[in-house]
Amino acid sequence: MTRFWLTTATAAAMAATLTASGALAQDVTLHFQHFVSPNSANPKYFIEPWAKKVEEDSNGRIKIEISPFMQLGGTAPEQFDLIQDGVIDGGWVIPGYQAGRFPETEALELPFMVPKSAEAASIAAWNYTQKYLMDDFENVHLIAAHMHGRGLVHMKGDAPETVEDLQGKKLRGPSRPATLLLEKLGAVPIGMPVPQFTEALSKNVLDGGVITWEMSPSLKLDELTDSHTDVAGDKSLYNLYFIWAMNKDVYESLPDDLRAVIDANSGLETSAWAGRAHDTGDAEGRAVMAAAGNQLATLSEEETAKVKALGDEVIAEWIADMDGKGLPGAQMVEDARALVKEAEAGHGS
Repeated sequence: MTRFWLTTATAAAMAATLTASGALAQDVTLHFQHFVSPNSANPKYFIEPWAKKVEEDSNGRIKIEISPFMQLGGTAPEQFDLIQDGVIDGGWVIPGYQAGRFPETEALELPFMVPKSAEAASIAAWNYTQKYLMDDFENVHLIAAHMHGRGLVHMKGDAPETVEDLQGKKLRGPSRPATLLLEKLGAVPIGMPVPQFTEALSKNVLDGGVITWEMSPSLKLDELTDSHTDVAGDKSLYNLYFIWAMNKDVYESLPDDLRAVIDANSGLETSAWAGRAHDTGDAEGRAVMAAAGNQLATLSEEETAKVKALGDEVIAEWIADMDGKGLPGAQMVEDARALVKEAEAGHGS
């Protein structure tokens, strides 16, 4: 477990005072990991550039090593605890992979809650996090909170034209709100982390699933599915909430000037950057699916209205569930919607 902490040489360097002026001049190596291909949008357009910027801003005194595919150990659902416990220095987390542990995050994942622009959704996510989630994340150091882009239904065979076309279809869902909606739609939801999706499709365990455009190429959905269906309108069928975080003790052990570098690359603008990465990846992923000759479809306004009505049922039941847990369900939904509206106005959406 301890091998993922700072190296002995690094720790020794951190204890040294090397300049005549007395300023600390430590070199620090931080080990971060994520659970997807390095060629997918968030690693390519956010995680790796973020690490490079931190290194440059620190004049090379911070080095960040990024490991994809959970190469430092553990599974995607364990990522929060790996960071909290110091097994890794930092990483990318989907809190919803641990159903019930961070229930407040689900307000942003509810049907038709956030815009299809991941950047605007991520601005709302950071602001919502400040209001409702900092206590939940008090044992890690939060760098960014963001959403991905529009969530779609990807399936083997023809694109569904009606809600009834989803009846009995075995579809992968990434989170509790998503699986609740799939169930309302008459599908058979199967919850699983994204790394398992490709294998489940290739073995015909699934008829399809919900995920973004940007993840489609790395999951080989151009080969393993035939159709990709969005809902009408400017709101996403579903979405997923993420955090980019580091171990709190490691962060606090940094000298003041290096903590300042991390701080300068954290917060609202960094969260928006993470969202933009997904928007860029969505455009690229959609182009790959189109080039493969797959069917790109959008449900009609009438069918989308049916889906939204079922989504409203999910929201009402979610509020009741949160109330039963002693959480302000209706207030969280109201605040999430208000923050989304504010982000859209500021973003020009």
